[in-house]
Amino acid sequence: MPAIHVLPTRPGRPVHAPSPADNAGKSGGTPPSAKKNLYSRQVFRVLMGGDRITRSPPEPRTHGNEMRQHKIRNMEEFATLSGISRPTVSKYFNDPASVRTKTRQRIEAALERYDFRPNIYAVNQNRSLTKNVGIVVPYLADPFFAEIARMIERRCIEAGFSPILYSAHGELKLEIEILEGLAALKPAGVFLAPLGRLSDRRAIARFCAAVPTVLFDSNVEAMGEAFVGSDNFSFVKQTVDYLCKTGSPPCFFEMRTPSNPNANKRRIAYLQTMEAAGHEPRVVQVDGSGWGFEEIGRRGAHAVFAAGGFATDTILCSNDRLAIGLLAACYERGLRVGRGDGCALRVASHDGHPFSRFTCPSLTTAAHDYEAVADKCMETLFSLIESGGRFARREETLIPAHLIRRASA
Repeated sequence: MPAIHVLPTRPGRPVHAPSPADNAGKSGGTPPSAKKNLYSRQVFRVLMGGDRITRSPPEPRTHGNEMRQHKIRNMEEFATLSGISRPTVSKYFNDPASVRTKTRQRIEAALERYDFRPNIYAVNQNRSLTKNVGIVVPYLADPFFAEIARMIERRCIEAGFSPILYSAHGELKLEIEILEGLAALKPAGVFLAPLGRLSDRRAIARFCAAVPTVLFDSNVEAMGEAFVGSDNFSFVKQTVDYLCKTGSPPCFFEMRTPSNPNANKRRIAYLQTMEAAGHEPRVVQVDGSGWGFEEIGRRGAHAVFAAGGFATDTILCSNDRLAIGLLAACYERGLRVGRGDGCALRVASHDGHPFSRFTCPSLTTAAHDYEAVADKCMETLFSLIESGGRFARREETLIPAHLIRRASA
């Protein structure tokens, strides 16, 4: 069984370590920072494939009662204790000169205080570590994937890696070709958001066996070393509870054959939440295929209106892009959407689409915590690289949504 973690909505801030000024003014011998810089340069040579180190790093110094009793297990724990972001710590160990002087001094002071030495040979075990990190999404034109890919890209760059971004454009053949090409590059690791139900499970399994892989958004069970994604039940429960408290219970508007498997999880969550609250669930499915969700939502809504309309004045859409199409259909039919007098319908949705606040009216939505997803993806990949590309067991992390109440419902 995988280890499943459901994170709190807002993770706490790390505890900051004492200032490096604690070590200032000490006389005699080589300054601690100089020793650390020497060791850090040696570490960098190993990471970049330089000469093998045959001598041991400098012996740790002790500070009386400050002698470290807590054994730090990995860089993630060191980053938390030192109050420095995980990508910055990794960037320092890749190249100390790549971080700002003050930051480098803080890291070196923390290294001295906690007597931490990274397991460089585990990082580079059985492979020549490249600086490349792959990011594979199913459809880059989808603003959700564009936004999460942008954030992961930035974090890779900040950590000293070179991200390579791929889009499968919703095509199985292209997804397989991308995975085959990436495997040949032997990247340090890959973030993979698969097509989902359209994916070739055997192709994904072969790739994950060859490359350290963290899946995100779409969870293909037993594939990759870890999965990081949003808690779909959290999305739907928040929207259903809110809509029921503020008006009539919602129907659920979705594609009959959705491209993304998260849609199925959201429908199941809707049915369970409505039944638990004692309401009759109503699912409205519209025809359409592919990733043109706005047009599918617009045409589907027109078809529903032409057939007599929705059974309730409150509509909960499976995702924001379908909702945008539905809002367009309402406008074309002269139907006012919102909470005020004279409004015919309320509309809410899921995802926190980057443009959802610019619709008319602005869209009420349960939003992804983009920052938390990107941060957890990076933390997980760093830990995976440290572990030699394999975890003892597969990890799953689900991050809850947060409800954004706007004018549409």
